[in-house]
Amino acid sequence: MSKNEATKMMESTKSEFKQEIGVFGGVSIIGGIMIGSGIFYLGSYVLMRTGMSMGLAILCWIVGGIVSLLGGLCFAELGASRPVAGGMVVYLNEAYHPIVGFLFGFVSWLISGAGSIAAIAVALPTALRSFFELSDMTVKLIAVVLIVALTVYNYMGVKKASILQNVSMVAKLIPIAIIMFGALIFGKQTPDLSLVPADGSAVSFTSILGMIAFATVATLWAYEGWTNLNTVAEEMKNPKKNLPLSLIIAIGGILVLYTLFNYSVYKVLPHNEIVAMINADNYYLGTEVAKRIFGNVGGTIVLVGMIISMFGSLNGMILTFPRTYYAMAKEGHFFKSFGNLHPKYKVPSTAIIAQCIISVILVLSRNLDQLTSMVVFTGMLFNVLVVGAVLVYRKKYPDLERPYKIWGYPVTVFITILIFAGLMINTFIEDPVTALIGFIVPAIGCVVYYYFDRKLKKERI
Repeated sequence: MSKNEATKMMESTKSEFKQEIGVFGGVSIIGGIMIGSGIFYLGSYVLMRTGMSMGLAILCWIVGGIVSLLGGLCFAELGASRPVAGGMVVYLNEAYHPIVGFLFGFVSWLISGAGSIAAIAVALPTALRSFFELSDMTVKLIAVVLIVALTVYNYMGVKKASILQNVSMVAKLIPIAIIMFGALIFGKQTPDLSLVPADGSAVSFTSILGMIAFATVATLWAYEGWTNLNTVAEEMKNPKKNLPLSLIIAIGGILVLYTLFNYSVYKVLPHNEIVAMINADNYYLGTEVAKRIFGNVGGTIVLVGMIISMFGSLNGMILTFPRTYYAMAKEGHFFKSFGNLHPKYKVPSTAIIAQCIISVILVLSRNLDQLTSMVVFTGMLFNVLVVGAVLVYRKKYPDLERPYKIWGYPVTVFITILIFAGLMINTFIEDPVTALIGFIVPAIGCVVYYYFDRKLKKERI
């Protein structure tokens, strides 16, 4: 097949979805998923990994945001060129081989997608424990109810799900903004932003670089979610323009938000008190800041902000992830029923229900730490491949319409690949068990792929 024929084939795809998501809806989906409870406690993990250096911690939040933005720009080019349901599955299929796209979808189905949903669903009631006595089983039951309820709501159409996402996005920013600006205005501390570990750790260039890499991985859990807009590209209004715009606005805005929020924490809490809190396993620095500024009301503000943040994040993931499994089924290497759209609501109904079931199983069988660690590593693994797909698409489909092109191509693409690869290698060194799981599951996926592939070939004979 010639390049022109391939281009025509790719552009001729007709959508069965309803296009009901605008720019604000796109920003809300990304922001709704990205801004969760992590903004209140992940700063502690970043500090621990940088030797309690405020300067290095702030740098890592900026680096994590830049890495995410660079990746987002690559996704913007692919999404504007190929605004189809499934996003990453389609790009990986067309750039490399159908097995690559399938493995991403399979890992998402079993770990990263369902695991993210399960992790947020568990984190939400866990945040209530500072106010209410909740047993582990009660937390899990609340998590299950949340997943089931939002699944039913998303089943009734993307327009309703998008409206809920828009409302929760605005609602979650209000308490976060109150805390952040209150801290910036009334905070009396002058943070030490020197790029030197404060705990006496080695200060060689290599050791500092390793700290930055390890701590940046922690920030990426807070930035996790920017890849999901491409999954619903087929349901966006004018995706060739609105998808890149939504990605740039959302990721750039959240980079600024996370950096300022963590700086505002340092403006209120003295360094020695932050260290003491972390050593006492009290990681919710944002909560303490709110209490210092607003008294007991501050704790309530944080709780409301966390609940709304996690609720919006949960809804956004339940909305977007099933489109990946839909794309796998349409390609022919997954359960055919996953490729069916509801006749009235035009959503991948079977994929939504299956996602709900797996997420509930993970809630009942895993803890929060185990869930979040696996999600971050597997996400980086496939992000490297999708960013690389920009290079492959440019060569393989030179005549494909590209309404948006990444800035500084190809240098920015190579830099993004190297950063993600470096973070993966660092994770493998620092947390080999998680990295090993991140490779084992795709290996199992290969076996599943070839089962469906043989079945598909028999059907075509």
